[in-house]
Amino acid sequence: MHPALAPYVAALTAYDVDLGAPGVHRGLPGTTLTFVLPVGEPLDVGWQGVPGSRARRWSTVSGLHAHPAEIHHDGTQAGVQLGLTPAGALALLGVPAGALAGELVELPDVAPTLRHLPERLAATAATHREAVVEAALLACLRERDAVRTRPEVGHALARLTRGAGVQEVADEVGYSRRHLGALVRRECGLTPQEVRRVGRFERSRTLLGRVPLAEAAQRCGYADQAHLTREWVALAGCPPTTWLREEFPFLQDLGGPSAEE
Repeated sequence: MHPALAPYVAALTAYDVDLGAPGVHRGLPGTTLTFVLPVGEPLDVGWQGVPGSRARRWSTVSGLHAHPAEIHHDGTQAGVQLGLTPAGALALLGVPAGALAGELVELPDVAPTLRHLPERLAATAATHREAVVEAALLACLRERDAVRTRPEVGHALARLTRGAGVQEVADEVGYSRRHLGALVRRECGLTPQEVRRVGRFERSRTLLGRVPLAEAAQRCGYADQAHLTREWVALAGCPPTTWLREEFPFLQDLGGPSAEE
């Protein structure tokens, strides 16, 4: 990926997977916004338990969230998926990440200059799809002034994501806990407590399938394995054992459990 995109794009992956049979894939909470450009068929996605949010879209941008999405598929999926940082939402889409929290929107709604990307990808060979998306994002970046998160807020988000306590982070950046909360929520749409919670959950996801659950719980700061399981049910809609059985093979096809939803 081009170095100029590094502050704004945490991941950019072209995918083409055969899942064997129709089903439902879970889109899990994370610390980056998810941006999906499907090829072949529109993405059929909605928030779990919110039927009105489900729709078939040729582009989907989902803001930060603390609940799972459900992606319905016919057994195959192809396209390009990106993880955007909060700064990337503003720099590349022109919309603050906080305004997209808990939302599922399409490119014409948030980034009209990118609205032609789905058509361009449909006419592009699979081996060149990442390059097409990267070039379009670089063009967006050139059209806008560079936008960066305030250093102290960026530091706070990074520390919260890694599990630091809210008061500890507020003291580090020299803000009251209340002021820090307002800035973090404006930046990404989640409270500092939610950022910390989702960050811990995200770290645990990278360990599942690699170490025992009890070890994953200990390494990520959960009280015990039961605590980890409760958090998975709350944030993913299923216990980690179910996710490992149903979702882990899918993520291996995409390049490993650290891949985005």
